[in-house]
Amino acid sequence: MTDADLVFMREALDQATQAQAQGEVPVGAVVVCDGKVLGRGFNRTISRSDPTAHAEIVALRQACEHLNNYRLPPKTSMYSTIEPCTMCAGALIHARLSELIFAATEPRAGAAGSSIDAFNNPGLNHHVMVRGGVMADEAAALMTRFFMDRR
Repeated sequence: MTDADLVFMREALDQATQAQAQGEVPVGAVVVCDGKVLGRGFNRTISRSDPTAHAEIVALRQACEHLNNYRLPPKTSMYSTIEPCTMCAGALIHARLSELIFAATEPRAGAAGSSIDAFNNPGLNHHVMVRGGVMADEAAALMTRFFMDRR
């Protein structure tokens, strides 16, 4: 884990906190290239009535709009507070993300090894490097508090 990992995961956690403040499941993500944030996002599925408005998709869309390209440049990373689902994994692969760094695992729907491993499909023409566990305790605590408060 690098200093940059901590800086950008804190930014993703800040995005997750914004989601929670709006009554959304607290997941946040940032897209980074050459030390610069290209896109930020937090879950907006409820507020937008959009099942695709996951934090990762929101951040990816913002980054691609910023670049005016549906493909990300080499050495682009995403920091996400939770292991992405299958939909988000597919979008990251199609956008040619270089590396995914996530905090906490998602045992029921995580597509980076927990439920399935979408990133290690040998039949795909692009592969994303994946690292998990960066600030996992902080991200898991945020999720736990959110769901305990809702019960």
